[in-house]
Amino acid sequence: MKTRHLVDPDLLAIADAFPPIDLQESTLQGIRTMFAEMSVMGDPATFGVTRREVNVPGLDGAPDVRCLVYTPVSPGKARPAFLHIHGGGYVMGTPEGSDIRNMRVASALGAVVVAPDYRVAPEHPYPAPLDDCAAALAWLFGNADELGIDTKRVAVGGDSAGGGLAAALCLRTRDEGRFNIAFQHLVYPMLDDRTAAHGAPLDPIVGEYVWTPAANRFGWGAYLGGNTPSAPAVPARAESLAGLPPTWINIGALDLFLDENMAYARRLLADGVATELVIYPGAFHGFQMAVEAPVAQRFERDYLESLARGLGCRINQPA
Repeated sequence: MKTRHLVDPDLLAIADAFPPIDLQESTLQGIRTMFAEMSVMGDPATFGVTRREVNVPGLDGAPDVRCLVYTPVSPGKARPAFLHIHGGGYVMGTPEGSDIRNMRVASALGAVVVAPDYRVAPEHPYPAPLDDCAAALAWLFGNADELGIDTKRVAVGGDSAGGGLAAALCLRTRDEGRFNIAFQHLVYPMLDDRTAAHGAPLDPIVGEYVWTPAANRFGWGAYLGGNTPSAPAVPARAESLAGLPPTWINIGALDLFLDENMAYARRLLADGVATELVIYPGAFHGFQMAVEAPVAQRFERDYLESLARGLGCRINQPA
């Protein structure tokens, strides 16, 4: 690895243990199984929350969308809410993979968290994944009274492809004028199909670890499914980012998405959107897997603190 000397020393063990994802049609099912087996489910009682499954009506006759819903057990009403969209390159993943973090958010922020199990490509290309996320958002707003949610404090976020879907959902919601999203919370979001496209120039220090140019081409190809790349499927192709909610973006300096994330942040700022961009030196895609590393612990603090700011609430207990 030509960039190994740039990796944060505390991340080297996970970098060595976790090879780049060899994502192609012949390996996809095996990789899906591997990531599913890595998912760790926590005990809701430990976090002082409840976790339940809800089947949300799909859009326009589409199948129901299974969602995990996390609610603090402490009394409260007019709570903030967070729609969290899991990652997986648009081709894999489930909300179970983010179970512990979503319970931590619900506990620490006193928030209701809704995590959709959206359909993934290539079996279900665009717009199916985004439609499922939109269905979950519509259910959240439509059941705000029952859920005890303050509809003025709803954030949308996700990691990697989930961050891309969150950005796409904010664009779609802005254009439809249907709901008011207070904050978008994007963890190394997958925003631009042109990154690592064949023949495209590439920053020589990014994309060696975990998520590579080849994996990116496969993910985008599967997701777009022959559709012409355009917004909102590809958030970076939107003509204007004006009118989007305040935004937090985080990215590792060695992540394949570094340049597209910086470009998106610059465009948001230029279009008048309050935006915070956090770059972690020596960090690659998925670096927070090294849970004991100081940079990963900093990420976890930043994650909660930024979401608390965006939702106008306090971190009310250790989580």
